[in-house]
Amino acid sequence: MTLIFSWIIKLIIGGSIYYTLEVIARGRSHWTMFLLGGLCFISCGIIHNISGGQLAIWQEMVWCMIIITLLELIFGIILNGLLSMNIWDYSGMPLHILGQICVPFMLIWYVISFPAIILNSVCDYFLKLV
Repeated sequence: MTLIFSWIIKLIIGGSIYYTLEVIARGRSHWTMFLLGGLCFISCGIIHNISGGQLAIWQEMVWCMIIITLLELIFGIILNGLLSMNIWDYSGMPLHILGQICVPFMLIWYVISFPAIILNSVCDYFLKLV
């Protein structure tokens, strides 16, 4: 099993889950959120694997939250700012930066990172069997 193949599978799994959650929560999503969700999912797995048990799960979740928020900011600046796609706008949310990231969603990313870490471990287990 190559690392690239593993990441492609995880991109599809993470992207599909995030896209579906967003459709359930907002009633809509955008194809780029599939990519962002997949990248965030892969990132949580990388953080967990790099940790190698040296960090407590809550510490891994903090790192996941930070990376997810940074990815969201990068995607937001490119998609919403430069390309004017207007996929999301957190301007009405407290403690936002450029309307692209905000503290309330950082906390959501923190919570979501726990199942992402666990599911990454499950994926790793099954991908080793292939």
